Amino acid sequence: MSAVGAPPSTEPERLPPADHERVASGVPPERNETDVERLDRNLIELLQEVRVVQTGVQVLFAFLLTVPFSARFDDITDFQRGAYFAALIGAAAASVLLIAPTALHRILFRLGQKEYMVEVSNRLAIGGLLSTAVSMVAVMLLVSDVMFGAAAGIVTGVATAVAFGVVWAALPLRRRRLVVARRNAAPRG
Repeated sequence: MSAVGAPPSTEPERLPPADHERVASGVPPERNETDVERLDRNLIELLQEVRVVQTGVQVLFAFLLTVPFSARFDDITDFQRGAYFAALIGAAAASVLLIAPTALHRILFRLGQKEYMVEVSNRLAIGGLLSTAVSMVAVMLLVSDVMFGAAAGIVTGVATAVAFGVVWAALPLRRRRLVVARRNAAPRG
């Protein structure tokens, strides 16, 4: 643990050998923290993750808001207009969902609702990530279609959707299933 005001350590966290085995088996090392401390840590981690994603979404949303005012916007096809609108709606939804945990935290501050905030904010963040993926897939489809034609746009859109599906959903869900199965199989003690 670093002192207050000290820069974070760049050293990897050192776990005792027994804890390395627990992590490898999908069982996390024991933390010496109360339920309240765990909720505090969970909320801080979640808000930090949202802060990272939110910046990118806001830049994308701002860019999308300027597109209709460009000279060539009137020349796009109905398909391209649909892709643009899907990107715009996805970015707007992502903004709403990713900013919501902060609003929730501010409104429920000091009311003893941290567990509720963590649960709801986690769901909002997942919805925000899904909306971000929809927006980015639509943007890739639109830009590729404008630059290279409909076929390239569709291929690029599908490839982008698959990439998001694999990296943002399939990998973590696969690991989640493995960890839950190992935890359920581990002897209670």
